Amino acid sequence: MKKIINTPNAPAPIGAYSQAILNGKMLFTSGQIAIDPVTSELVLDDIQRETEQVMNNLKAVLAAAGMDFSHVIKTSIFISDMENFSSINRVYSRYFDEETAPARETVEVANLPKYVNVEISMIASL
Repeated sequence: MKKIINTPNAPAPIGAYSQAILNGKMLFTSGQIAIDPVTSELVLDDIQRETEQVMNNLKAVLAAAGMDFSHVIKTSIFISDMENFSSINRVYSRYFDEETAPARETVEVANLPKYVNVEISMIASL
């Protein structure tokens, strides 16, 4: 049975989607971008700060489902410029233990919502 996960500690959806869906023990997050949930402003001044905001938003969604980054089994990272990969990866890597890091793909795309530089979604399991 699916359960909608919603938290005020992450940006509200800007379309017809949920922050995440919990289906049984599996959590599927929507892609998060660097919107500060307090100010509703984009954090775009620095790619590392932008990535940090994305990860904080995902952390809040995971917490709303009773999970944390140790529950993540798969991530999808979409970036607008592969030149930013190492900076994004440096921040992303702080959230996972290298020994048990989730499966992942990183894809360069032409554009992202609101013309951000990075969007990340996750699949997690209890």
